Amino acid sequence: MKILNLNPATDIGASSWFVEMEGHRLLMDAGTHPRLEGRDALPRYDLIKKEEVDAIAISHCHHDHVGSLPVALRQFPQAHVLMTELSYFLVERVLHNSVNVMKRQREELGIQEYPLYSHDEVDELAPRIQGFKYNRDVEWASFHKTRAGFISPTLEFYDAGHTLGSAGIMVRGRKETLFYTGDVCFHDQTILRGARFEDVKAEVLLMETTRGQRQLPPGFSREKEIERLSAAILRVLHRRGSVLIPSFALGRTQEILTLLAIMMREGKLKPQPVYIGGLGRVFTEIYDLESHRTHRQYPNLQMHDALNLTVLEKGQVDKMKLTGGRLFVVTAGMMSEHTASHNLALRMIGDKDQAIFFVGYADPETPGGRLKAAKPGETFILSPSAGEVTRRCEVEDFDLTAHANRDDLLDFVGEVDPRVVLLSHGEDGSRDWFAEQIHARYPKIKVLAPKPGEVLEV
Repeated sequence: MKILNLNPATDIGASSWFVEMEGHRLLMDAGTHPRLEGRDALPRYDLIKKEEVDAIAISHCHHDHVGSLPVALRQFPQAHVLMTELSYFLVERVLHNSVNVMKRQREELGIQEYPLYSHDEVDELAPRIQGFKYNRDVEWASFHKTRAGFISPTLEFYDAGHTLGSAGIMVRGRKETLFYTGDVCFHDQTILRGARFEDVKAEVLLMETTRGQRQLPPGFSREKEIERLSAAILRVLHRRGSVLIPSFALGRTQEILTLLAIMMREGKLKPQPVYIGGLGRVFTEIYDLESHRTHRQYPNLQMHDALNLTVLEKGQVDKMKLTGGRLFVVTAGMMSEHTASHNLALRMIGDKDQAIFFVGYADPETPGGRLKAAKPGETFILSPSAGEVTRRCEVEDFDLTAHANRDDLLDFVGEVDPRVVLLSHGEDGSRDWFAEQIHARYPKIKVLAPKPGEVLEV
């Protein structure tokens, strides 16, 4: 089995893995790097440009895993695309939004390479994409191999519990097996239940390491963290301030909306409008429509029925009154420039009555990361367009992660009992922690952390 890490950087980056198994070639994920721009954000497809890729399997529809799919298909025109049926309902909307964002960045930031693909290219992808139910064996190499006696490797999607449609991918050959976790969450979230990776066994485990440097404090529980967030929201509304929760449109938004719906249903929060972005509304509708296919809590809860969701119009956040208490659950989660959350935060930062609550990761080099790090009364540069601001608003960080906690992943390694573990999708320190702990607990397992562009024979 040959495996090649196509991520252009050593951090979480643009997820993409090339796997050659028994003469057949599979690309797992086709992401874009969230911190890089233009072609620098793409996986290193140039390293496999001479390969005949049979298929591309997508673990889920976050941009760092699917954002460069049209570019990959342009380079590998013979490949077909496999994903879960729930991701199938999301992927075109995610990619069309990427085109819109890239067009805006070309105008605002002068990135001449953008867009990297067009709306027409996204539309033309549909016939090449197939969606599959979880736990079904799929022959991924058989589409272009017709010789007598050919036996195709198979793959199977396992529910990863990370976001709608997310999957771990089991790849089975005649003699070899590989399991790719993708982004996985073993604990139940507010709406999605945890991963269903029971009885997974594989010789090679390719595993995410996102939270390797995050140790849970003594006594931590998700239930207590939700109680803390609920109390904080009520505290701000009581003083007639507004609450901004920057969130990713797919996953985080629906988790927070479910929490607000439950608070209103239980009488803890009075019914009131919840302001969201247009893309967040689209994904929320899909969560509602596909609730019967989803392993989730509150299966009968329809967010659009339970909440008065109000989509913010362009420029509206610059004019709205923030007194009287309003709830905003808007993109982007890291408050990138020229987004609703960035522009709204700019109005709220200097007002002690307002509050900005983070419920997910924010890169330290983003506006969200810089605001998280700022102390009360501190003046700092939020972004190039915003310039210097002084933090007077309330800022809190709530650990409602959609990634597996590191101890749960370490236990999972023992359950899979692989011959080799490949560490991926994490910062250097996170991978180092897992390497050390796996060596200590499972000394017979070989641990590798492939660098960008590194080819491994396993």
